[in-house]
Parts: sequence; C-alpha cells; structure tokens
Amino acid sequence: MSEQGLETIDSTTQKAHEWIARIAEALHMEKRDAYKSLRAVLLTVRDRLPVDLAVHFSAQLPMLIRGLYYEGWEPSKVPVKMSRGEFLEAIREKIVAGRVIDPVETTQGVLAVVSSYTGAGEMHKVMHSFPQDMQSLFPALASAA
Repeated sequence: MSEQGLETIDSTTQKAHEWIARIAEALHMEKRDAYKSLRAVLLTVRDRLPVDLAVHFSAQLPMLIRGLYYEGWEPSKVPVKMSRGEFLEAIREKIVAGRVIDPVETTQGVLAVVSSYTGAGEMHKVMHSFPQDMQSLFPALASAA
C-alpha cells in the first residue's frame, strides 16, 4: 500500500494493533478480549464526558480507534451521570468474553495504556471530570496527582 495517502491507513492500523497488544500484555488476555476491553472502556468513558471534552479527548486517539470511540455516540444524550458501580457495570456488560473479566482491573489497565499514548494534559482533564471516587480508575494519573 504505497499509493499516496494510503500510508495513513497502514499507520493507524499498526497503532491500533499496538494499543491492543499492549492492553493484552498488561491484562494477560487474548487480543480479542483486549480489543473488547478497549472498546468497552472508551465507549463508557466517552458517555460519561461532556461533549466538548469527549471531542477533545478523541483527537488524541489514532484514527481507527477514534472511529471505534464514536461508534453509536449520541451527543444529545451525554454526559450520562453514573456512580462508580454503574460505570463499572456498564463496562462489564459491554465486554462479552469467554472468561470472567474484572471491570476495575480492566478499566485501570486500559486507561493506563491509553494514558501512555495520549497527552497527559487531556487525560488529566478527563480524569478530573469524574467524581473523586472514580479517579482511582486512572492509575497512571491518580498516582502522579
């Protein structure tokens, strides 16, 4: 795929695979479950954010993952207020896997990987848009704060 412009597709595909592989490694899971976990966490975080912050955060994501992030989004229905338990249950429900997946560990693992690739400033804004009892789900940022 060396035709002009198609390098972007190759690059974003490579980045998506890299993110999924890092999540799979961090959480000791198959890549298919890592993909499902990434999707579940991003969609649930997205729905918890105000529209402007959701859009700014998405700009930090590779193009292919950004498309996944916007899947089924209804901006007129956000932000959805959720307790910590409701948030984690929403993530658990979105992950259909052949094994039990701990939503806290999964959320922390996915957000740690996402944080390692995105701008710290934008991730801090995302974390601080969550109630205090949910900020520990952002381990890399919560420990630095």
